[in-house]
Amino acid sequence: MAIGLIIIGDEILSGKRADKHFSKVVELLSARGLQLGWAEYIGDQRARITATLCRTFASGDIVFCCGGIGATPDDHTRQCAAAALGVPLVLHPEAKTKIQERITEMAAEAGGALDLNSPENLQRLKMGEFPQGARIIPNPFNKIPGFSYNQHHFVPGFPVMAGPMIASVLDTEYAHLFHREAQLEKSVLVFDGVESHLTPLMEAIEAEFALVKVFSLPNVGDAQTRRHVELGVKGEPAQVEAAFAKMLDGLHTLGVNLS
Repeated sequence: MAIGLIIIGDEILSGKRADKHFSKVVELLSARGLQLGWAEYIGDQRARITATLCRTFASGDIVFCCGGIGATPDDHTRQCAAAALGVPLVLHPEAKTKIQERITEMAAEAGGALDLNSPENLQRLKMGEFPQGARIIPNPFNKIPGFSYNQHHFVPGFPVMAGPMIASVLDTEYAHLFHREAQLEKSVLVFDGVESHLTPLMEAIEAEFALVKVFSLPNVGDAQTRRHVELGVKGEPAQVEAAFAKMLDGLHTLGVNLS
């Protein structure tokens, strides 16, 4: 089982808005000893969203999906989730209550008359239509909820709402997964190094230490930074310590210039 992230919206793919969900989700997971396994960006296309959700529902992964759960013509996520699951959209009673609470608050703030049955307010209730059997995700920002179905969790495209809602889901449903596996990462900068020259050492370390992954992050350098490769190991702490010691010995044997 992995943890995945789906970010939906034409505005992200066109560059009209910069994505802030990815970095926030990585931050939330890292603070809980968890890690993102995969991420996908999708435009506002019903067929593609439905096909993606069909695949991810079948995967058994924990999935957070941001965007497209509103009630305007370019919002398709609720409908696509229902189609992927083969169930109808129904007005969730608790979501209806929360949305009407928000409508009442807005009317009071505006000093206007309240008519919960006006066409505008009935349209707002569509934001509470979720796949049959879904459960709501409370929204502390404006009370308009998201929804969960199995291990998929759907939140708005607004980061100010999505972040706290995802944090709540993690703390409520997945606390038993927090910090289950200790992880350590150690690395060194190899200046003016060439990855192909370092590859045999990397392969030897991964072959010897089954619970360790080797990584290399090249940097071409600029006016302030020398060209270098960040070379490191990550994984089970005891093996990381041993693997990193072996890596340093190997690098010294190669005669490379280290930080």
